[in-house]
Amino acid sequence: MGFHLPLWFEVSSLVVLSLVLLADLLLVVWRPHHPSVRESLLWVVFYVGLAGGFAALMFRFGGEQYGAEFLAGWVTEYSLSIDNLFVFVLIMASFKVPIKNQQEVLMIGILLAIVFRGLFILLGAALIASFSWIFYVFGGFLIVVAAQQAFSGREDDEQRHSKITSFLMRRLEMTDQFDGLALRITVAGKKVFTPVLVVFLTIGTADVIFAVDSIPAIYGITESPFIVFTANVFALMGLRQLYFLLGGLIDKLVYLHFGIAFILAFIGFKLVSHALHDNTVFFINGGNPVLWAPDIGTWESLIVIVMAMAISVGASLIRLNRTRNKSIT
Repeated sequence: MGFHLPLWFEVSSLVVLSLVLLADLLLVVWRPHHPSVRESLLWVVFYVGLAGGFAALMFRFGGEQYGAEFLAGWVTEYSLSIDNLFVFVLIMASFKVPIKNQQEVLMIGILLAIVFRGLFILLGAALIASFSWIFYVFGGFLIVVAAQQAFSGREDDEQRHSKITSFLMRRLEMTDQFDGLALRITVAGKKVFTPVLVVFLTIGTADVIFAVDSIPAIYGITESPFIVFTANVFALMGLRQLYFLLGGLIDKLVYLHFGIAFILAFIGFKLVSHALHDNTVFFINGGNPVLWAPDIGTWESLIVIVMAMAISVGASLIRLNRTRNKSIT
């Protein structure tokens, strides 16, 4: 077992993360542009390296337990966040967001995601502290979400997005013109909303949906709100650059949703197993712990999560390559 993280480390980490996010936001506002593949790759490497460096500090100041929990939590959240990219691509295409404004829109969307996930993290921590049986609920919920992800995949995301967009468009006086990030402009002497408002609302709604899925998942790895929050922030920080790096490729990773579904189901099973080990529910084994339930460690979880993503992405790329070869011949 490791020791508790020093308070100064937690506070300074949050301050540094806030400064990095602020610098990233200012950079986007000052230099709105469509980044090249090379620039996007360098930024993704930078943020992945930043997460790796933070993991090393967690091992140094928190011991193996906290270091492993952060590493597994970050990999989990980064894996689940990749699926967010599909929704971002869908939103950008649906509203025909100008290329030069896409970085700014994505940055605002990611900041909204951090806020929403922060709220869900606090809620999750309060539930865990108050109700020991909540792990049964989290675990069952993730297994249900995993089944939906496996059998319907991205069709659910498209349908939810379409319904939200239609609802908003019917109730707002809007123009189809963009004017930077302006929410309202004057057209023919009349104040109307620009599509940017609906884009932000749609991305924010999608962020809430993803937070509902991802926060219970990481609580299956760690019960530390600090680790949950920092893992989410590090996962989201590199998401904007990953969007431009992958471009249209994300839509071609046809097996990605199976990998994500497997991860959700695995963590759901782990949560239920953990709840059985600490069982106090009277109608399950008479309120006594179920000792035969498997106890899955953090390192084992990390290996399973990495393998699931590697297999699903690798299989998708193999299929994509075969499809291209057939089209050439």
